[in-house]
Amino acid sequence: MRGIQSPGLQLGNKRLRHELKYYIHLHDYEPLRQKLRMITTQDPYSVDEEGYHIRSLYFDDIHDTALYEKNYGVFRRKKYRIRIYNKSDAVMKLERKSKFGGYICKEAATITRDGYEQIMAGQTEFLIEEKNDLLHDFYYEFKNHLFQPRVITDYVREAYLMEAGNVRITFDKQLMTNVNTLDIFDDQIMMVRAIRQPMMIMEVKFDHFLPANVSYLLQHLSNQRSAISKYVICREESKKYYNL
Repeated sequence: MRGIQSPGLQLGNKRLRHELKYYIHLHDYEPLRQKLRMITTQDPYSVDEEGYHIRSLYFDDIHDTALYEKNYGVFRRKKYRIRIYNKSDAVMKLERKSKFGGYICKEAATITRDGYEQIMAGQTEFLIEEKNDLLHDFYYEFKNHLFQPRVITDYVREAYLMEAGNVRITFDKQLMTNVNTLDIFDDQIMMVRAIRQPMMIMEVKFDHFLPANVSYLLQHLSNQRSAISKYVICREESKKYYNL
């Protein structure tokens, strides 16, 4: 049975998905995760029951366009980031997350540790030699709009999947941000909490419809739904310590 239904949306060759975000309290999280485990499967990339670790470095231009557009609710906007998992360089991705009203699209391209180091040094010419449109786009953004690394987001993600509706439900816990470095591999990196416990962020992504059993679980959380941005939250927290 289908709960929330909506027509799918395609923009060129980009497949767009719905995204719902919620602030979740610990007393909602515990029973919700138990119910989800009965109707979904845990993300296979999880290293344990708590999920896996994500650290992302976000970029913005000299005018802070991504920050401005998010804060003012611009209909069509995008953000670029470099993401690693479990504090390892085994898998590194340069990603672009685009927003089109209530729809999102995430694109990703694999980069190497050496590529990351070159980007951090401002040496992005190698990207134009790659056979990947996303890397080319990032190169032109970096050069034409003077992209700079702005903030690090760091959290543990607990993720659940459902084949019907291509649903993905995530709990992002222990959100932290940087205060002394913009290098995601710096051994001396110092972090502070960006959201005070016992709150966390829940995200629900789906294609054309949200199954009724999932929709039912979300009903009592309707007043906790919010236009949350981990990028914005962490930028604001970092500014308390130094100007980014």
